[in-house]
Amino acid sequence: MVVGMTDSSYTAETRLVAGGRPAHEDLAPVNPPIAMSSTFRQMGPSDLNTYARFSNQSWDGLEEVVADLEGAELPGLVFASGMAAVAAVQDLLPVGSIILLPEHTYMASVSMAQRLEARGIARVVRLDIENTESVLAELEKAAVDAGVTPENINYAAPKVLLWMESPTNPMMEVADLPTILAATRRLGIVSAVDNTFATPLGQQPLALGADVVVHSATKAIAGHSDVLLGLAVTSNPVLRDAMRAHRTTNGAIAGPFEAWLGLRGIRTLALRLERSAASALELARRLQEHPAVELVRYPGLPTDPGFERARAQMSTFGSVLSVTLKADAVQTDRVVGALKLWTPATSLGGVESLIERRRRHTSEPASVPESMLRMSVGIENVDDLYADLVQALSLLEV
Repeated sequence: MVVGMTDSSYTAETRLVAGGRPAHEDLAPVNPPIAMSSTFRQMGPSDLNTYARFSNQSWDGLEEVVADLEGAELPGLVFASGMAAVAAVQDLLPVGSIILLPEHTYMASVSMAQRLEARGIARVVRLDIENTESVLAELEKAAVDAGVTPENINYAAPKVLLWMESPTNPMMEVADLPTILAATRRLGIVSAVDNTFATPLGQQPLALGADVVVHSATKAIAGHSDVLLGLAVTSNPVLRDAMRAHRTTNGAIAGPFEAWLGLRGIRTLALRLERSAASALELARRLQEHPAVELVRYPGLPTDPGFERARAQMSTFGSVLSVTLKADAVQTDRVVGALKLWTPATSLGGVESLIERRRRHTSEPASVPESMLRMSVGIENVDDLYADLVQALSLLEV
């Protein structure tokens, strides 16, 4: 089955629903069928479509829709998980390379980079992503140390990789993506942006200058906390071929049913995100006035340090916020345990609201406060969500 591209004149909300479907032909299915086969008939010369590890028709629709939303000129690549997509980028690094990451970023992405460093493959440099001048200085230094230029850049084996998140996980810091990504292109540094928090509807890093964008499609894209999936998109054919070869060789492939669930989930992304982002902003406004709260970070708050940057480069501010309480770790855990509607669990982007104290994960850096809660706002009624928080916060004496 060949899946046609959607008319680019339509809005993103429409392309979410209309993209990745079979052609308008008599008796054709409305939804792409699930290709439950590990191998395919081969009647002529061998190619990469004869075995399901190379290609699967059930991937096509999801790969098309996400690439379209991200503004990529090539189809996306679906992976078995978000970390499989991360690995497809980070594992391209050759011996002697440099990888630059924010101080606060998804801890598994950091762990992967640190394993590369432990094996003598890459040197890890951590960045204060809100301090643009210091980031630019580190990029300049890395380019000189590695001897990279725009003329000798090797996308299949980059000697310097900038790994970005904006907003960051879990601190919700906002990077000046246009300025930083312009510097990577000027210096010959390959850049990757994890766009999981913002989603393709909130931010398009390729248009801002990134070489590749990755998603944990487990989160907002699939949207129902029922599937593990990852995605990578790029307009660079060399980079895409390298990531595709990594997926094929390492077997980091999504099952056809999982890909089908991801495509079904993304159909409602615009509706879910509109509701959850509006509720996240309202909760951020209310919580910053609550006497038990020390700090709220949400890029949609006019008082947030990242607000002006976010307003310039994001079209919606997402469904995640961080809240630091006037409490210690034990008291914060007690608050989480008292919640009735919010679900104490990791992950984010689902229809249900999730909450967790991030420093319960020992791999989180010490700069993450012990009493900081990462909150993923779902699509429940915002007054119900806030009332649940208020009754749990009443346990604190402030």
